[in-house]
This record gives sequence, C-alpha cells and structure tokens, in this order.
Amino acid sequence: MNILYFLVGSSVLMALIFLGAFFWAYKTGQNDDVHTPGIRILFDDEPENQKSEEDHFLS
Repeated sequence: MNILYFLVGSSVLMALIFLGAFFWAYKTGQNDDVHTPGIRILFDDEPENQKSEEDHFLS
C-alpha cells in the first residue's frame, strides 16, 4: 500500500513539472507562430554560388 502512495505522489509531482514547463514555454513565446515552421520547408534556399556573387557586387 505504501508503494501506491509513492506512485500517486510521483505522478502528481511529474504532472506539476510538465504543467510548469508548458506555462514557461507559453510565457516565453514558443507558440507564437505555429504556421510558418510548417511551410518553411517548402521554400527553396539560394544556391551558394549566387550568394557569393551577390557578396562580390556589394563590396
């Protein structure tokens, strides 16, 4: 019976830790933009040689 009290107490403590982590992440703005990361992979990156040509013209 003692192990049951330990397991219930541990699960409540773990739930409070996860709840605290969720509120911390929400407060720091980790969930502000949920749309852009999902479509960011669809955009092509510029090739490396094009970047170096633009840097050459700028200097």
